[in-house]
Amino acid sequence: MKFSTLLAAGMVTAALAPAMASAQNVVAQMGTTDQGEALVNGEGFSLYAFDNDALAVSNCNDGCAVKWPPLEASNRARASGDFGIIVRADGARQWVYKGQPLYTWINDSEAGQTTGDGVKGVWHLVR
Repeated sequence: MKFSTLLAAGMVTAALAPAMASAQNVVAQMGTTDQGEALVNGEGFSLYAFDNDALAVSNCNDGCAVKWPPLEASNRARASGDFGIIVRADGARQWVYKGQPLYTWINDSEAGQTTGDGVKGVWHLVR
């Protein structure tokens, strides 16, 4: 099976098996969740998209960003392939997948949980 893995250095490798990259370097990859395969962060936590975001623009700020932490990109990270980086309203850098800003959900307490999928009808697991 091929995996798209996004490394902290900002490189995307089309056929990199997760075992080849240490968990602390992985920013996002396809992983197993309680709803099947989906995009997860380097710790295996599910990644979500917000319907109220515009293409390459995050509209989840302040209290929203506390509940839905943005997938932050370091200053050294570089976009590649389907993964890009945007600058949020607060000046922080955030990863996007095909232009869609990526978030985790504060109520997912274990890797692979998807408790944020469908919240208020506007949050969705990225598959």
